[in-house]
Amino acid sequence: MASQQSIRKALGAIKDSTKVGLAKVNSTYKELDIAVVKATNHVECPPKEKHVRMIFLATSASRLRADVAYCIHALARRIAKTHNWTVALKSMMVIHRTLREGDPTFREELINYGRNRGHILNLSNFKDDSSPHAWDYSAWVRTYALFLEERLECFRVLKYDVESERPTGHSRTRELDTVELLEHLPALQQLLFRLMGCQPEGAAISNYVIQAALGLVLKESFKLYRAINDGIINLVDKFFEMQRHDAVKALEIYKRAGQQAERLSDFYEVCKGLDLARSFQFPTLEQPPQSFLTTMEDYVKEAPRAGATLMLKNEPEYGERSPPRALEEPAPPSYKEEDYEEEPKASVPVPEKEPEPAPEPAVVEPMGNLLDLDSDLPNASALEEANALALAIIPDVFTNCASWAFDAPLRDFRWSYDLLLAFAA
Repeated sequence: MASQQSIRKALGAIKDSTKVGLAKVNSTYKELDIAVVKATNHVECPPKEKHVRMIFLATSASRLRADVAYCIHALARRIAKTHNWTVALKSMMVIHRTLREGDPTFREELINYGRNRGHILNLSNFKDDSSPHAWDYSAWVRTYALFLEERLECFRVLKYDVESERPTGHSRTRELDTVELLEHLPALQQLLFRLMGCQPEGAAISNYVIQAALGLVLKESFKLYRAINDGIINLVDKFFEMQRHDAVKALEIYKRAGQQAERLSDFYEVCKGLDLARSFQFPTLEQPPQSFLTTMEDYVKEAPRAGATLMLKNEPEYGERSPPRALEEPAPPSYKEEDYEEEPKASVPVPEKEPEPAPEPAVVEPMGNLLDLDSDLPNASALEEANALALAIIPDVFTNCASWAFDAPLRDFRWSYDLLLAFAA
């Protein structure tokens, strides 16, 4: 095993010296190419400061944008072609330090490079299988790359770098309005999630190069935690004025802040046991009070909705309301055949009723010829005298008798018939 490691180190040294020689002969940016190769060589130690400073100079604002783009291309080529965890890790450390300490133009060109040619930090499939320890080192390299990639994504959302803020005073998140706060805090919390994923495990805990890169991550965590904490304070101040849609988002952010504070405390405890902890002063983490969480949950249940608030704003004031509209007749319900297909209900026995006796038919006596057509007609003079007398008495008698006759029972029908005969006579 030791002989294989020695052979690999020797081959790595040969590769580095060869690339340096080629850069001196063929490269237009020979000084930059040499600095990139030497800063990211196979030697298991952090990048040398003089080579990193050379890269800072090559990516400064005074240089052409093409020079900055070439530096990023040289680092991306170095990462893409290597299968050695040391080269990959040192290349990312150079990128990380340039993001933190270099000119902002480097970050802008790095984002543009990712849009046009793919993410330079996409190392999800990276693996160094040269030794069992290299597997643990490769796993940490992948999580470190995810953190740096998330760092760029967070910058795209916030439009500023959290590390550029002053170490004293409040963060920008303390002064944000509700809309920006609900957008920035999730991005910062996602970055903190990737940062805590950089906790080393296995053989990676005691590796000197990994601890050097972990030191850069720890420096990021202090300002990042302060930005999230100031944002949570601002969130709580605005929470009880939010509409329900925003209050639900804010409540989830508040819950996640409590969970991350607990996990970050565990992450710091692991780092305190490493040699790098001697140069750091870890902050005291305070979790949000859980008792306040119940009050926030109760408010979410009663929080006004956006539609309800809009209706209240459009409602006219008292005394200016429009007259009530006439009630509209509701449309008749429409029925379908399916509505009549009900499930069979359990039959309930109904007691049978005794049949009522049918009414006896009324006995109607036969009546004679109402008009008495068979009788002889009277003479004309007698008929005129009878009609004259009838016309004199019909109005009063007929009115009273007719109304009584319609209300009379059937047994009195003969009396009405006799009366009618008298009128006819």
